[in-house]
Amino acid sequence: MTISMYQASVPTLVRGLTNLQAILGKGQAHAAEKQIDPLVFTNSRLFPDMLPLARQVHIATDMAKGCVARLAGVEAPKFEDVEVTFDELIARVQRTIVYLKEFNATQIDGSETRTVTIKLRSGPIEFKGLDYLFSFVMPNFYFHSTTTYNILRHNGVDIGKMDYLGRPE
Repeated sequence: MTISMYQASVPTLVRGLTNLQAILGKGQAHAAEKQIDPLVFTNSRLFPDMLPLARQVHIATDMAKGCVARLAGVEAPKFEDVEVTFDELIARVQRTIVYLKEFNATQIDGSETRTVTIKLRSGPIEFKGLDYLFSFVMPNFYFHSTTTYNILRHNGVDIGKMDYLGRPE
């Protein structure tokens, strides 16, 4: 059995984003229940030299939308990275899910060998589609999603492994 680039990317990223959206919702509910300013959570970080929760969400969503766009050979929409409240972050995740669901297998399958160039501060990096997906996007997406989870958990939000993984469909 073979798996397509579409199946390896879009449904996986949509599931991860859906779970991210749910844990952000639990963070928001926790802040309200405990009467804590929600910005305490969205500005929180695990260590002083790490990015705060809001930036973790920005990067996770950028990874997802950039991945699918690049694999399809189209320009990804630009998000301004100004969201800081739970409502704004949840809306950004939802916008990303909606964007990903616009793509179909025909647009992404066959992108295994497509050249993907990304611009980093240190300079451009070139990948083939398969390596881009599995050695760059997925590790980055999971890193930033996990860090979001960890920040919320560290700050007392009652979430667990199944919140991160989501329920099997």
